[in-house]
Amino acid sequence: MKATVRRLFRVFVTHGIKMISLLLAVSAISFVLVSASPVDPVQQYLLGLGTAVSPEQRAEIEDYWGVHQPPAERYFSWLTELLHGNLGESSIYRRPVAEVIGERFLNSLALMLCAWLLSGIIGFALGCVMGMYRSKWPDKLLKKICYILSSVPTFWLGLLLLLVFGVWLRLFPIGFSSPVGVLSRDVTVWQKLYHLILPALTLSLMSFSNIALHTRRKLIDVLSSEYVLFAKARGEGPWTILRRHGLRNILLPALTLQFASFAELFGGSVMAENVFSYPGLGSAVSAAGLQGDVPLLLGITLFSALFVCVGNLIADLLYGVIDPQIQEVGE
Repeated sequence: MKATVRRLFRVFVTHGIKMISLLLAVSAISFVLVSASPVDPVQQYLLGLGTAVSPEQRAEIEDYWGVHQPPAERYFSWLTELLHGNLGESSIYRRPVAEVIGERFLNSLALMLCAWLLSGIIGFALGCVMGMYRSKWPDKLLKKICYILSSVPTFWLGLLLLLVFGVWLRLFPIGFSSPVGVLSRDVTVWQKLYHLILPALTLSLMSFSNIALHTRRKLIDVLSSEYVLFAKARGEGPWTILRRHGLRNILLPALTLQFASFAELFGGSVMAENVFSYPGLGSAVSAAGLQGDVPLLLGITLFSALFVCVGNLIADLLYGVIDPQIQEVGE
């Protein structure tokens, strides 16, 4: 019990230091890149208002936002507000950035979670099939499919699925997270899931290939080991060997790769959400970048980095549950 507590404390402290360092680095680099952007945030804000303003009013807005301050002074001012829990106000949505992220994150989380589960289950299952049928036609066919899907852009696959299943076959809606004209309080769970199928399928098809190919390679290595050859000599069947000797050895690497795909999923969700007009963080960050919404862009960037760090922390905590030998080595 004490060893488990010590390990958890060590993991939290290690990841806490790494997380704080990473977030500081991400905030500084993001602020420099946004400051160097040719997009004028004040001009974009005024265009969003839709009304003309006088030069005096524009000057007041620039003074309020600190446009003429040195970049270092603006960064530390923004960082001070951030440490007090204030992410600023979005110029696009006219609301606090924290509220926009909280609302959009729920939609993105549902999308990424469904895609993450689908990609993990499909990738691991297909990897096992390819490993068991090495160099046979199922292995060759599935490998070609994995190579093709891993090289296809997310937006192209999304448009293809949208055209086939949404326009031609009319099996799924062509966009949004709920039916048009229905109030949010009247939307049922089934309607949300129905609108989630195509975006989640697009994301999962883009990310399962790496897991499938990696699982295949690890399973082939396991099946070539001496203890598996001994098990075959004792008369154990191939699927019995997979269940007794293979799954435990290939599950941990697959889980590592699966949790490492958080960043890839978030990047893919930007394209998928724009293709399907899905109201998540991906579409919000695209709008923030195109319209020069600096507070929202920086807030989503930091939040996405924090999201990936938390995913890696959960993976480390699960390693000890799946393979207790990791705990013993750490002790």
